This record gives sequence, structure tokens and C-alpha cells, in this order.
Amino acid sequence: MNDLDRIKQHFALSIETKQKASELLPEHIAKGASLMIDALRSGNKILSCGNGGSAGDAQHFSSELLNRFEMERPGLPAMALTTDSSTLTSIANDYAYVEIFSKQVLALGQPGDVLLAISTSGNSGNVNTAIEAAHERGMSIVALSGKDGGQMAELLNDLDTEIRVPSTSTARIQESHLVVIHSLCDLIDQNLFGNA
Repeated sequence: MNDLDRIKQHFALSIETKQKASELLPEHIAKGASLMIDALRSGNKILSCGNGGSAGDAQHFSSELLNRFEMERPGLPAMALTTDSSTLTSIANDYAYVEIFSKQVLALGQPGDVLLAISTSGNSGNVNTAIEAAHERGMSIVALSGKDGGQMAELLNDLDTEIRVPSTSTARIQESHLVVIHSLCDLIDQNLFGNA
């Protein structure tokens, strides 16, 4: 296969995954948005976390809420737990890398807040530990995953929602996670601000 065909194949596989996701995920995305909307209406906030590309997605989501998505509106309270290098490295050094998000959740999370937990495999130890900490703090979880949901799926309760991309490819899962994040942002904006 030549370079141009490989590029076209990436697009084709991405489209195929997104088409499958568009059939399977809308109800889960709507439930996740509803959890976030209820939290924001109640004066609560959304914390987000993930590793690698999922850390970038967590930061992307929080920036869309804090700044704006597609409409002019006031900023919304959201925080990515992936951005404070001093906090991350001190927790990893003094305790363990698996606790870099959970210790922040225990310190910053409040009952009624939402944790956006992102892991393409569902097996990220530090994300799953953050889910356990969020439950301890009385928070709900919106989990973005893929593959078979991994250990993350087993940690969720009836008040949480999992948005699991139907793929085993990390790249395809991440590409679909971005569409999910933009869908969440759009539903939040439309429900809180309408056509403002």
C-alpha cells in the first residue's frame, strides 16, 4: 500500500468507527451531558482526567467549558487534573503515580461534582483510582472508554454513565472521543444558554 492509500485508509476507518458510534452512543452521550448540566445548574463543577492523548482530551474539554465552545457565554467551572506539573510530580514522587488524580479529586471534589474520566482501554490505574475517589466524595462519573471497557466499566454505578467507543484501535477511539467531547459541550451550551 502506498502512502496516499494509507492516508485514505485512516480516513475510511475513522469514518467507519464514527458511524458505528453514532448508532450506539447517543443515549449514553445524552445521559452524560445531563449529569454535567445538572451539576453545573446546581453550582457544581466538572473535573477531568486521562493519560497521554486522553490527558489532552481532558484539557480540551475543560478549556471549552472555561472559555467557550461555539457560542458566546459566561465561563463554566471545569478543571483538568492533568495540568499542574508540580502537583502531579510531587504526588507521584511522594506517594505513587496511580494516585496523581485521586488525591486531587479527594482535595477538590465535592458532592454533586462530576468527574470526566477518560481511558481508551478502561485500564488506566490512575484514572480508575480517581473514579473510586470521586465516588467517595459523592460525585458522578462520565467515563469515556473503548475496547471492552476494561476495569473502568466494573467501577461504575447506576448513577454514572459510560460512553464506550466500539473499536479496539486506540487511534480510532481517541478520534471518536473528540466528537463525544464536542457533543457534550454543545448539549451543555444549548441546555444552559439556548441560542444566546
